[in-house]
Amino acid sequence: MIQSVIVIGAVLTVAIVVINLILVKASGKEKFTGYYASYVFFIAGLLFIGLASLIDKVEVLGAGLGGWGIASLFAAAIGLIIAVIVDSYQQAEA
Repeated sequence: MIQSVIVIGAVLTVAIVVINLILVKASGKEKFTGYYASYVFFIAGLLFIGLASLIDKVEVLGAGLGGWGIASLFAAAIGLIIAVIVDSYQQAEA
């Protein structure tokens, strides 16, 4: 189970980093739209963890809802860190 959570977290991290980089490059200087994808994953992770405590064991692709929540929170955190770094370098160049 831990292996599936790590794989799911890695795949979600790559997806969210790509989405954030596209949104950061496409957004303007004063806009925060580049961070919205990470916020959505963060909220989804909290919902998954909350649902895991309320619902009996549910497994999706080898990981329970709590595992999906942890993977989503991990992906959101790493994606947000990378988006902030790219955005700050983009702001410094302009």
